[in-house]
Amino acid sequence: MAELSVIICAHNSHPGRLARTLAGLHAQTLPSERWELLLVDNASTPPLVSPTLPRARLICENRPGLTYARRRGIRKADAPIAVFVDDDNVLAPDYLAQVLAIFAAHPTVGAIGGKSVPEFETPPEPWAHEFLPLLALRDPGDAVQLSPDSAVPPKQYPLCAPIGAGMALRTSAVRGWLDRTGPELSDRRGTELTSSGDNDIVLAILSAGWRVGYFPALSLIHLIPAGRLTRDYLARLNRGIALSWVQVLALYGISPWPRIHPATLPLRRLKAWLACRAWRGPAAYIRWQGACGHFAGRAAFPS
Repeated sequence: MAELSVIICAHNSHPGRLARTLAGLHAQTLPSERWELLLVDNASTPPLVSPTLPRARLICENRPGLTYARRRGIRKADAPIAVFVDDDNVLAPDYLAQVLAIFAAHPTVGAIGGKSVPEFETPPEPWAHEFLPLLALRDPGDAVQLSPDSAVPPKQYPLCAPIGAGMALRTSAVRGWLDRTGPELSDRRGTELTSSGDNDIVLAILSAGWRVGYFPALSLIHLIPAGRLTRDYLARLNRGIALSWVQVLALYGISPWPRIHPATLPLRRLKAWLACRAWRGPAAYIRWQGACGHFAGRAAFPS
């Protein structure tokens, strides 16, 4: 039985970036007999082919959506620990070995993450730097950060929570999330850029009584193509993230914002356009789109 399962959820992956991801896994210092690779083909056209790495399996999930793909991957995993690797992530060579060591040293921690360092296809424009964290890039420093032991359910979202890129978790910590029924939160689906799935997993783990943490020993390179640095892409991303963020907080009862009526949305968007001065440039337009997403999320709260 494997000690660790690497899960790559892929929808119409860029061949070059996926090849770099697989090369990074091939270079891992953890012996291949101790871990397995599950490549989840999430309704790709054309279908993906199985990787040539040792202990690799191709899993198909025909329902479009990152949450569906992640759940399928975890259910098919043989190991008690899973690591989510995006199809544009290149793990540091010791990443998998560090994951096992960290979990062994921290038995109350259910999910961990680390640094996500960019490799840009083209340098970002100066105005874009404000929005780089939207691209799952982060480096909070060289100190370990852990969520506090706190009452269940959680009262707020911890700043040290892992992002989806490189997130490692104990599969026992996500049983409630795996088995939950009811409406699904918005998450990546085809070209849709909502992204509450990472937050949902973290809050489910905290709700089950586990801690989460940031460990700087974990590091990966995030490959950023030029198309993700345009005004229009970042605007869509900011809107989608803002919308899904308020929805996931509401699901867990920790949203600081009340519901608003959908009929108020046009006026709110107009006021935000003026407040953000959205006509003044790319950054102002992207901020306005974030405000629009925030309002849409609050309007979608249950009555």
